[in-house]
Amino acid sequence: MKNKVWFSILGLLLIGLAFVLSVTGSRREQINETRKETAKVMKAQKQTAQKTTKIESVYNIDDVTAKTQLLTFAKAYYSFSSQADYEQRFDKVSNILALSNEQKNQLFDNGLDDTGGSRIDNLGLQSTYDTATGYTSDIKDNTIETLATVVVQTSGSNQQAVKQTIVLHAFYDLKQQKLVSIKVNPVQG
Repeated sequence: MKNKVWFSILGLLLIGLAFVLSVTGSRREQINETRKETAKVMKAQKQTAQKTTKIESVYNIDDVTAKTQLLTFAKAYYSFSSQADYEQRFDKVSNILALSNEQKNQLFDNGLDDTGGSRIDNLGLQSTYDTATGYTSDIKDNTIETLATVVVQTSGSNQQAVKQTIVLHAFYDLKQQKLVSIKVNPVQG
Protein backbone atom coordinates (compact mmCIF):
# COMPACT_ATOMS: atom_id res chain seq x y z
CA MET A 1 0.00 0.00 0.00
CA LYS A 2 2.80 2.32 0.84
CA ASN A 3 4.29 1.62 -2.58
CA LYS A 4 1.05 2.53 -4.32
CA VAL A 5 0.90 5.83 -2.46
CA TRP A 6 4.52 6.56 -3.31
CA PHE A 7 3.98 5.65 -6.93
CA SER A 8 0.87 7.79 -7.01
CA ILE A 9 2.74 10.76 -5.47
CA LEU A 10 5.69 10.16 -7.77
CA GLY A 11 3.36 9.93 -10.77
CA LEU A 12 1.62 13.13 -9.76
CA LEU A 13 4.99 14.86 -9.32
CA LEU A 14 6.11 13.66 -12.75
CA ILE A 15 2.86 14.87 -14.31
CA GLY A 16 3.24 18.22 -12.48
CA LEU A 17 6.88 18.47 -13.57
CA ALA A 18 5.93 17.67 -17.16
CA PHE A 19 3.20 20.31 -17.00
CA VAL A 20 5.58 22.92 -15.53
CA LEU A 21 8.20 22.10 -18.17
CA SER A 22 5.58 22.32 -20.89
CA VAL A 23 4.33 25.72 -19.64
CA THR A 24 7.89 26.97 -19.14
CA GLY A 25 8.84 25.80 -22.63
CA SER A 26 5.89 27.57 -24.24
CA ARG A 27 6.67 30.71 -22.21
CA ARG A 28 10.26 30.57 -23.38
CA GLU A 29 9.05 30.18 -26.93
CA GLN A 30 6.78 33.22 -26.47
CA ILE A 31 9.64 35.18 -24.93
CA ASN A 32 11.94 34.25 -27.84
CA GLU A 33 9.23 35.25 -30.35
CA THR A 34 8.75 38.55 -28.52
CA ARG A 35 12.52 39.16 -28.57
CA LYS A 36 12.66 38.44 -32.30
CA GLU A 37 9.73 40.79 -32.99
CA THR A 38 11.28 43.47 -30.75
CA ALA A 39 14.58 43.14 -32.63
CA LYS A 40 12.74 43.55 -35.95
CA VAL A 41 10.92 46.64 -34.69
CA MET A 42 14.14 48.14 -33.31
CA LYS A 43 15.92 47.51 -36.61
CA ALA A 44 13.05 49.08 -38.59
CA GLN A 45 12.96 52.04 -36.21
CA LYS A 46 16.72 52.56 -36.61
CA GLN A 47 16.44 52.41 -40.41
CA THR A 48 13.53 54.87 -40.35
CA ALA A 49 15.48 57.23 -38.10
CA GLN A 50 18.48 57.08 -40.46
CA LYS A 51 16.29 57.76 -43.51
CA THR A 52 14.55 60.64 -41.71
CA THR A 53 17.91 62.14 -40.72
CA LYS A 54 19.11 61.85 -44.32
CA ILE A 55 15.95 63.51 -45.66
CA GLU A 56 16.19 66.27 -43.05
CA SER A 57 19.84 66.96 -43.80
CA VAL A 58 19.18 67.07 -47.55
CA TYR A 59 16.19 69.35 -47.01
CA ASN A 60 18.12 71.58 -44.62
CA ILE A 61 20.90 72.03 -47.18
CA ASP A 62 18.41 72.92 -49.93
CA ASP A 63 16.49 75.14 -47.52
CA VAL A 64 19.62 77.10 -46.62
CA THR A 65 20.68 77.28 -50.28
CA ALA A 66 17.27 78.65 -51.33
CA LYS A 67 17.38 81.37 -48.67
CA THR A 68 21.02 82.20 -49.40
CA GLN A 69 20.41 82.56 -53.12
CA LEU A 70 17.43 84.85 -52.57
CA LEU A 71 19.44 87.02 -50.17
CA THR A 72 22.35 87.09 -52.66
CA PHE A 73 19.89 88.22 -55.33
CA ALA A 74 18.52 90.95 -53.03
CA LYS A 75 21.97 92.27 -52.21
CA ALA A 76 22.99 92.51 -55.88
CA TYR A 77 19.60 93.77 -57.06
CA TYR A 78 19.38 96.62 -54.57
CA SER A 79 23.02 97.77 -54.61
CA PHE A 80 23.82 100.40 -57.24
CA SER A 81 25.15 103.94 -57.31
CA SER A 82 25.45 104.57 -61.07
CA GLN A 83 24.10 103.49 -64.45
CA ALA A 84 27.04 101.11 -64.84
CA ASP A 85 26.30 99.46 -61.46
CA TYR A 86 22.61 99.25 -62.36
CA GLU A 87 23.35 97.49 -65.64
CA GLN A 88 25.70 94.96 -63.98
CA ARG A 89 23.15 93.68 -61.45
CA PHE A 90 22.05 90.77 -63.63
CA ASP A 91 25.62 89.68 -64.34
CA LYS A 92 26.26 89.43 -60.60
CA VAL A 93 23.42 86.94 -60.08
CA SER A 94 22.91 85.25 -63.46
CA ASN A 95 24.51 82.01 -62.20
CA ILE A 96 21.79 81.56 -59.54
CA LEU A 97 18.81 82.46 -61.76
CA ALA A 98 16.77 80.50 -64.29
CA LEU A 99 14.08 83.10 -64.99
CA SER A 100 11.79 83.32 -68.00
CA ASN A 101 12.77 86.04 -70.48
CA GLU A 102 9.64 87.98 -69.57
CA GLN A 103 10.47 87.98 -65.88
CA LYS A 104 14.14 88.76 -66.54
CA ASN A 105 13.10 91.78 -68.63
CA GLN A 106 10.67 92.95 -65.93
CA LEU A 107 13.25 92.72 -63.16
CA PHE A 108 16.31 93.93 -65.03
CA ASP A 109 15.38 96.93 -67.16
CA ASN A 110 18.21 98.96 -68.67
CA GLY A 111 17.62 102.05 -66.52
CA LEU A 112 17.26 104.32 -69.53
CA ASP A 113 14.51 106.90 -69.99
CA ASP A 114 12.42 107.40 -73.15
CA THR A 115 15.13 109.55 -74.75
CA GLY A 116 17.80 106.89 -74.19
CA GLY A 117 19.47 108.85 -71.40
CA SER A 118 20.43 107.35 -68.07
CA ARG A 119 17.55 107.70 -65.63
CA ILE A 120 19.86 106.47 -62.87
CA ASP A 121 22.64 109.02 -63.46
CA ASN A 122 20.33 111.92 -64.43
CA LEU A 123 18.32 111.59 -61.22
CA GLY A 124 21.31 110.57 -59.12
CA LEU A 125 19.47 107.44 -58.02
CA GLN A 126 21.28 105.20 -55.57
CA SER A 127 20.25 102.13 -53.64
CA THR A 128 22.03 100.42 -50.79
CA TYR A 129 21.12 96.98 -49.45
CA ASP A 130 20.78 97.23 -45.69
CA THR A 131 19.49 93.96 -44.21
CA ALA A 132 17.31 91.01 -45.13
CA THR A 133 15.69 88.01 -43.51
CA GLY A 134 14.81 84.87 -45.45
CA TYR A 135 12.07 82.32 -44.91
CA THR A 136 11.19 79.07 -46.68
CA SER A 137 8.28 76.67 -46.90
CA ASP A 138 8.11 72.93 -47.49
CA ILE A 139 9.27 71.24 -50.68
CA LYS A 140 6.45 70.87 -53.22
CA ASP A 141 6.88 69.62 -56.79
CA ASN A 142 10.68 69.86 -56.50
CA THR A 143 10.56 73.53 -55.53
CA ILE A 144 10.96 75.43 -52.30
CA GLU A 145 8.96 78.60 -51.87
CA THR A 146 11.10 81.27 -50.26
CA LEU A 147 10.45 84.78 -49.03
CA ALA A 148 12.76 87.57 -47.99
CA THR A 149 12.03 90.80 -46.19
CA VAL A 150 14.61 93.25 -47.48
CA VAL A 151 15.43 96.71 -46.13
CA VAL A 152 17.12 99.07 -48.58
CA GLN A 153 18.13 102.69 -48.44
CA THR A 154 17.38 104.74 -51.56
CA SER A 155 18.16 108.30 -52.49
CA GLY A 156 18.27 110.71 -55.42
CA SER A 157 20.10 113.96 -56.26
CA ASN A 158 17.68 116.26 -54.43
CA GLN A 159 16.31 113.68 -52.06
CA GLN A 160 17.30 112.55 -48.62
CA ALA A 161 18.00 108.84 -48.15
CA VAL A 162 14.86 106.86 -47.34
CA LYS A 163 14.61 103.34 -45.96
CA GLN A 164 12.21 101.02 -47.76
CA THR A 165 11.04 97.52 -46.94
CA ILE A 166 10.48 95.11 -49.80
CA VAL A 167 9.19 91.54 -49.75
CA LEU A 168 10.69 89.19 -52.33
CA HIS A 169 8.69 86.07 -53.17
CA ALA A 170 10.62 83.40 -55.05
CA PHE A 171 10.68 79.75 -56.00
CA TYR A 172 13.88 77.68 -55.85
CA ASP A 173 14.04 74.66 -58.17
CA LEU A 174 15.80 71.67 -56.60
CA LYS A 175 16.76 70.07 -59.91
CA GLN A 176 18.28 73.21 -61.41
CA GLN A 177 19.55 74.49 -58.05
CA LYS A 178 18.45 77.99 -59.10
CA LEU A 179 15.76 80.56 -58.44
CA VAL A 180 13.15 80.15 -61.18
CA SER A 181 10.70 82.89 -60.22
CA ILE A 182 11.02 86.14 -58.27
CA LYS A 183 8.35 88.72 -57.51
CA VAL A 184 9.06 92.08 -55.91
CA ASN A 185 6.43 93.51 -53.57
CA PRO A 186 7.14 96.92 -51.99
CA VAL A 187 5.67 97.30 -48.51
CA GLN A 188 3.69 100.49 -48.02
CA GLY A 189 4.84 102.24 -44.86
